[in-house]
Amino acid sequence: MWDFDHCDPKRCSGKKLARHGLMRELRVGQRFRGIVLSPKGVDVVSPSDRSLVDEAGVAVVECSWARLDEIPFGRIRSPHERILPYLVAANPVNYGKPFKLTCVEAVAAALYIVGLGNVAEQLLSKFGWGHSFWEMNAPFLERYQKCDTPQSVVAEQDAIVAELKEVDDARRAARDQEGSDDELVANTNHATWRPQFASSDEEEESGSEGSDESEADDAADDVADGEDANEALTTALESARVA
Repeated sequence: MWDFDHCDPKRCSGKKLARHGLMRELRVGQRFRGIVLSPKGVDVVSPSDRSLVDEAGVAVVECSWARLDEIPFGRIRSPHERILPYLVAANPVNYGKPFKLTCVEAVAAALYIVGLGNVAEQLLSKFGWGHSFWEMNAPFLERYQKCDTPQSVVAEQDAIVAELKEVDDARRAARDQEGSDDELVANTNHATWRPQFASSDEEEESGSEGSDESEADDAADDVADGEDANEALTTALESARVA
């Protein structure tokens, strides 16, 4: 990782992986020959990147989502810059928000997509909430894993987003129908959650890219609120895939 010290060292997922010997720091300007997860990338990560990952690994920029304009992306050198397709954060700080992944989630996502799920799970296992990343994103990741090219991953992402919007529209229509009857009260757990298609404009007050295990319990209520919705979403996507 390229570490720009935007986050509390005790809360940073990249630094935690480094403490476990699973991540190493790169100098600004240092060339990296594997794939680099960067918002400046053009191509999306796809299974065709497997050979690059096998040979040289995955790198990520460790920084705050709110301070991207401070990063000298021109000095982060790699011929293989990549972006990730649509995925949802499972970390407690940005739980349920599309694209706003921590370092560990981003690297794990790339590893899952290229077929190295066992390595992804090793990284995620260091976090109390880590198992939730696969549970939340399995319907998406499994579909990306079946693609051959970056273009086919983008096409799959577009299909997923369309399906999510259809589910969201149906939920809102159902809530509107319930709201038309003065004697009915909508389920607040479902009403407060819906897929968010804007990603980078929102930032938690912490300014941190993630949270460590000690904060996972504090977010338990938020996680519980989303579980029913995620279960319904997974069912809807499974039905769509079968169809």
